[in-house]
Amino acid sequence: MSDRLAIETVDLHKSYGGVEALRGLNLEVPHGTIFGFLGRNGAGKTTAIKILLGMARPTRGSARVFGLDAAGQSSSVAIRARTGFVSEDKDLLGHLSVTQAIRFTAAFYPRWRRDEAERCQARVELPADRKVKDLSRGMRTKLALLLALCRGAELLVLDEPTSGLDPAAAEEVLHALVAAVGGGDTTVFFSSHQIAEVEQIADRIAIVDRGRVAASGGLDDLRASYRRIQLVFDGAAPEAVFRSPGLVRVVRNHRVLSVVVSGGAERFIDEARSLQPVTIDSEPLTLKEVFLETVAREE
Repeated sequence: MSDRLAIETVDLHKSYGGVEALRGLNLEVPHGTIFGFLGRNGAGKTTAIKILLGMARPTRGSARVFGLDAAGQSSSVAIRARTGFVSEDKDLLGHLSVTQAIRFTAAFYPRWRRDEAERCQARVELPADRKVKDLSRGMRTKLALLLALCRGAELLVLDEPTSGLDPAAAEEVLHALVAAVGGGDTTVFFSSHQIAEVEQIADRIAIVDRGRVAASGGLDDLRASYRRIQLVFDGAAPEAVFRSPGLVRVVRNHRVLSVVVSGGAERFIDEARSLQPVTIDSEPLTLKEVFLETVAREE
């Protein structure tokens, strides 16, 4: 594993009773980045997170965090000691008060940032004496994130971190995640269905579908490489066959031929000119469009 990587998986497989949750997942998450992990329900995101944290063992393949084998008993303990994790369910000890939950968690982490925890508790208005089980879903989410952000972790693994939050609170969380990696010592790996949030803060992303990575890379690079080329004709659009590599999808709609490509748009435009369209337009895709086109291609 390269020293520049916080997380690396190679040909990672996981089966449950004959059902494949992961089918050769390959990930590279550089240190000090905010890495968005996108996919539909059942795509394998939560299974991958469980393997990274030693909560599940792979059927085959490897997963390493900080260069440590996530499947090893002692190394997985070392990984969790250096990692802050917030599950989608925001599992917390319900019988404790907010203050007790903070003190209990702080006792396990020598690098606990007490001042930051106090500021964060006041900022998000967490009621100190209220039992965790009596908190609203949004308040439990805020507490779970506080406990993860303030422990001085080198890696934050977050599964749907803004679920249950109103837009203003979600925006606060996103700013906190950006601040967490500001010094370059912390890596954020977060799974989310909120594509707009991923697009707002992520440096790199991976789109996973059916247990494998369908697309990955720097956010700006992905958005730049995926383009829609639209051809307009005098009459009905022809049934064109494109030979350049990187074709994602072709749609004919009356006089319009729409071509989605991944890389090498100029080659497709050169091919398109031979069809003699009236106009040729090319535009980049949004991350949401890249996601939808990638998932459609996998199907």
